[in-house]
Amino acid sequence: MSDLNEKDLPLAGVKVLEFCTVAAGPFCGMLLADMGADVVKIEPPDGDTLRQWPPISAGFSENFASLNRNKRSVVLNLKQPEDVALARQLMLEADVVVENNRPGVMDRLGLGYASLREDHPGLVYCSVSAYGQSGPRATEGGFDLTIQAAAGVMSVTGEPDGAPVKCGVPLADFASGLYGAFAIASALARVRAGGAGMHIDVPMYGCTLGIAALQTSEYFGTGRSPAKLGSAHPRNAPYQAFQAADGYFAIAAGNQKLWLEVVRVVEMPELSEDPRFATTRDRAANQVALKDLLEQRFARAGVDHWIAAFQAAGVPHARINDYAAALQDPQVEHMEWVRPLTLPSGVATRTFVSPLRLDGMGLPVRRPPPALGEHTEAVRAAHAGGAGQEQQGQTQKQSQERTQKQTQEKTP
Repeated sequence: MSDLNEKDLPLAGVKVLEFCTVAAGPFCGMLLADMGADVVKIEPPDGDTLRQWPPISAGFSENFASLNRNKRSVVLNLKQPEDVALARQLMLEADVVVENNRPGVMDRLGLGYASLREDHPGLVYCSVSAYGQSGPRATEGGFDLTIQAAAGVMSVTGEPDGAPVKCGVPLADFASGLYGAFAIASALARVRAGGAGMHIDVPMYGCTLGIAALQTSEYFGTGRSPAKLGSAHPRNAPYQAFQAADGYFAIAAGNQKLWLEVVRVVEMPELSEDPRFATTRDRAANQVALKDLLEQRFARAGVDHWIAAFQAAGVPHARINDYAAALQDPQVEHMEWVRPLTLPSGVATRTFVSPLRLDGMGLPVRRPPPALGEHTEAVRAAHAGGAGQEQQGQTQKQSQERTQKQTQEKTP
């Protein structure tokens, strides 16, 4: 599969400054970078804390690499006035700013949206925080774990009689990054159409509640909070993991036709006549009894047998893969989602790239993840002279001209 040319990427020419650490903000920035934006990651002298997370390959974090491809790294010490001035100058030249500090931090530095809006009315400024830019919890910090706990995710994750557990994938972080990237792309469309920029408030707490639409609607409709069901589903059955003779597998018979195929595969026609399992609602209400009956039959053969049988029947199914198995799936190879990557330390590794295709083509890895401060000197040299009022006016004029040019290029 070939990749899109850099100039053909949807966000080619868009300049992004990222003041972010760890996951939610950097993921947002990487999504923009994958789509062609020129993302400059502004880091403190000791770097994004994710750089210290293992696995470390010859001094470079593979976790950091997974969220920071296609970016440049510039080190600025925002405790120094001259670096704050340079940061402001860069912001006035940018189309987008992404930051994930606690509310108020950027304002105190003189780098908040309110201080930039007048000089750069087309700026799209995205703030990712734990609880949002205002309200009784705005000053609180948060990480994926605490947001999953606060937003209800841990109350529906795990087995009914088990201790609280979080989702193994940091969904609060990455859902927030996705919301942020979508909002930024939407705001850029408005700017390119001649509209003003805006300040985007991305609260991780709200984003995590937002992706729980099925759970919140269950509460609104019944007055009861959803409960833990393990791998089961509150409104569909059989729709969960089942135990076979040598392991587990999952099937999702989400409608009546698929249910009848399950009955046929397991050779238990009596199940189709059982009033407990007559409809999807009935099966969901009696899914514990249904699971017991099905697992008695599944125990007669191994996972391979049942995977083949349900595949032949057209019933959605899956092995319970670990990540080694998931990444070796032939579909992953076909889509070319795993690519070689050379870290700044020189170590050859692999990474999972954007899973998207645009016009049948993949999104390229244009830059490897940067070494800390790799591009600092080049950026400083290009902006020697500081960020005085005259320079600010010139950079704003350039930004407006760039926006007008992009609008003209996009207009049919």
